Amino acid sequence: MDNIGLYLHIPFCKTKCPYCDFYSMRGDNSDRDMYVIALIESMEHWSEKLGRKADTLYLGGGTPSLLGGRNVAMLVRRAKTLFGVDGEITVECNPSAVEEDFFKTVAASGVNRISLGVQSVIENERKKLGRFSDRQMIEKRISQCLAAGIDNISLDVMLGVQDQTLDTLNETLDFCIETGAPHISAYMLKIEEGTPYYQKRETLRLPDEDETADMYLAMSEKLGVNGFLHYEISNFARPGFEGKHNLKYWSCEEYLGLGPSAHSFIGGKRFYYPRDINYFENDGEPIPDGEGGDEEEYIMLRLRLKDGIIFENYERKYGKEFPQDIIKKTEKFVANGLMKKTDKSIALTEKGFLLSNPIIAELI
Repeated sequence: MDNIGLYLHIPFCKTKCPYCDFYSMRGDNSDRDMYVIALIESMEHWSEKLGRKADTLYLGGGTPSLLGGRNVAMLVRRAKTLFGVDGEITVECNPSAVEEDFFKTVAASGVNRISLGVQSVIENERKKLGRFSDRQMIEKRISQCLAAGIDNISLDVMLGVQDQTLDTLNETLDFCIETGAPHISAYMLKIEEGTPYYQKRETLRLPDEDETADMYLAMSEKLGVNGFLHYEISNFARPGFEGKHNLKYWSCEEYLGLGPSAHSFIGGKRFYYPRDINYFENDGEPIPDGEGGDEEEYIMLRLRLKDGIIFENYERKYGKEFPQDIIKKTEKFVANGLMKKTDKSIALTEKGFLLSNPIIAELI
């Protein structure tokens, strides 16, 4: 049986960014320590229940680095013991919420990949995103990562934020490239209901859709020239540094998510924990979320990847030929430069990535 991916949601932040709708709260040190105990107990329960090994571990949030190096190291060591994790181990970090010896401490426990929230190196843009670190602090955190022996660093940037232009985006991208980090995740700002940004959405000075699309295509070209492969809609990596944990999501592979708001896909079933830390800490059962992993879902997720759908892999997974009617539907998108098709695969192009949702909806 294939190895699963293991995700641990850490629902703590110093402050809530005005655009973010992920489940998080402030919490104090005792809240965080209690939560770590609850996560360990949950890992113990699921390890015994599933009897499965995991080959990736991802601590996301929230701000996992707020737990402190000692707590993160404890979680990682227990995950390795219980699930035999021996592959990619990622921890998300906010540059302004990291202890000085954090990277050294977590590296000693086996963490080998850090995802660092940059968003922008332009001070005005960062402030409007609710980010408190500056360029110098980000540089310092990257240096600390490298000094701890962690060179697999992913930098998050955002497109379409307030007052952003192609010139300011290029400045942020130049900074990311010059750090030597081998992975960049680039997300378009989405105004989510229930966030402060949503409440004042009419007054935000955001680039329009065309400007943001131009930034996206220019970014892809710039990163490509500098040795990054645009391997997924929002992700770029130097060869060999693609995010292995997230690739499980996009390939309909199995994963276990623990913590409030965390989702799982095991044995063809999807389930999740509610956005309620008390529910999780009091051993609440995950909520069933239906079947998962069917042909339609596989097509939808795989088309997020540069490689798209490889017919041979589809046939091996589902024991049937890839639908000819879908291949036929791709023809007009190929003619418009939005998709590419060979006798072995179909995939979206860079321009197609920008219109992925309506294209996929029409195909399936």
